[in-house]
Amino acid sequence: MPDTIADAVKRLSLFAGENLTHTLASIERDVEGVSVETCPAFLAEVGADGALLTAAGEMKRLAGQINVTIHALGILLCLPHILEPGEKVESVSLGAGNTGRRYDLETNLRVAEFKFINWRGGAESIRQNGVFKDFFLLADSDTPKRKYLYLLGTAQALKFLNGGRALRSVLSKDEKVRSLFQRRFGDRFATVRDYYAAFQDRVIIEDVSHWVHGLRQNV
Repeated sequence: MPDTIADAVKRLSLFAGENLTHTLASIERDVEGVSVETCPAFLAEVGADGALLTAAGEMKRLAGQINVTIHALGILLCLPHILEPGEKVESVSLGAGNTGRRYDLETNLRVAEFKFINWRGGAESIRQNGVFKDFFLLADSDTPKRKYLYLLGTAQALKFLNGGRALRSVLSKDEKVRSLFQRRFGDRFATVRDYYAAFQDRVIIEDVSHWVHGLRQNV
């Protein structure tokens, strides 16, 4: 196993060169004619060995944890800016999902959900679905505490929440949330805009990008 993450990155960078696609195309050409006798020398020449494969496996493992790490660090780094005098954290959910807790953050004064995603423009249905789910569950919660939805920029999210996308589409991928929404409201609301207009005052939507500016345009 590579000694450090930096070692793994260095090994993979050396193998990939300036452009991995071009590097692999070159290897594909050069490997033609390689025999069992010449194969060890060829692999050594292109830098393909077990240590490199181990480094790639290690990076893949770490990459699978990146989103969870961003979520956890984002929440923790927001805390100094969010907490008010006399406010104390009661629970946080730093892992994937809410890990048995109702909210990403609960204090004696507020409950909150966090979404550290950049809106790219174009088709944003997955991001929209996630934002609506968090907004709805916060708005529908029976807690007397203040409710917050913290986002990495709010313009696109608010445009979506004030837009005409059909709720049937937004809820189509999450059976649990769809069932809850239908039990609560039936066919009362047809679009996201209809629902948001009725409940927008229940949840404060706030931009956290100025607190975690390192994530802007990077996630």
